[in-house]
Amino acid sequence: MTVVINMRDGADERGIKIAARFILGGKLVAFPTETVYGLGADALNANAVRRIFEAKGRPADNPLIVHIADFRDLKKLARDIPKEAKLLAERFWPGPLTMVLPKREEVPMVTTGGLDTVAVRMPAHPIALALIRASTPIAAPSANISGRPSPTLAEHVVDDFYGKIEVIIDGGETRIGVESTVLDLSSERPTLLRPGGLPLEEIEGVIGGVEIHPAVRGKLVDVARSPGMKYRHYSPNAQVVVVEGRRENVRKKIAELIEEYRSKGLRVGVMATERYEADEFFHLGETDEDVAKNLFRALRELDKRGVDVIIAEGVEEKGLGFAVMNRLRKAAGYRIVWA
Repeated sequence: MTVVINMRDGADERGIKIAARFILGGKLVAFPTETVYGLGADALNANAVRRIFEAKGRPADNPLIVHIADFRDLKKLARDIPKEAKLLAERFWPGPLTMVLPKREEVPMVTTGGLDTVAVRMPAHPIALALIRASTPIAAPSANISGRPSPTLAEHVVDDFYGKIEVIIDGGETRIGVESTVLDLSSERPTLLRPGGLPLEEIEGVIGGVEIHPAVRGKLVDVARSPGMKYRHYSPNAQVVVVEGRRENVRKKIAELIEEYRSKGLRVGVMATERYEADEFFHLGETDEDVAKNLFRALRELDKRGVDVIIAEGVEEKGLGFAVMNRLRKAAGYRIVWA
């Protein structure tokens, strides 16, 4: 039995206490953050964390992000906090930035995917912060079955986990819609492991140049130092094709692909910033912020509408567009059509 707690009007003290008791009891609680919904367990309880991997079908070497509500908690998790981490925390926490740091022994290896580093962030969502403060640091990947699009509505979590976990907190739609940016500060030079809700340009404005890990551009890796680096991610059941290039060329190519797939008897869905005459259409909005917020919802919605192919319009790879294109290319298995 899964308990769904309605907090669409904000953090409810009684509901938070109930959810916190489940966390402290080694159970699983799905909760909203400003990025996507997370599937949470006590980060310091190895048995509880193992249940996350079991519920999601997540590979054991795919590390989790630990969520905290106070900078002082970082010192309980990381044994070394460089000056860059302090500068970034002052500027961007609470917010969609995850920092990878050398871990303390108290953090179970299951939480870090067997690594000697721990990924930590402080979410900018009142429900998430209240839940952490009422319980403990919470390990929480996105609350979806591994490989599926991340959830931005409680309904998405219900679709994947109802009857499989103890609690789902419904906090309405998430604000950003793509996961946090992950920055590795455990080595000599800051390295971007995953673009996300905090644009790289803003990070570089605080600490200077940042290296980009080859996995961000699709290179396969043997060791995942961050979620989203090694395994299939964000994929609906339908085949996804991303169309990239100059805007006017993209427009023409999408129209051509719609006809091509239809001629083969396939139902075609399109997710884009302008209207197309497809079997199903999802309007992503006008701005990069709109596109990021609606991205995963579009993939899930078009899947529900029974399309065989989803054609996704590419966006410019800057600001939030960097994170959007990272997710789209992964969802498509790097099936990219250049226009």
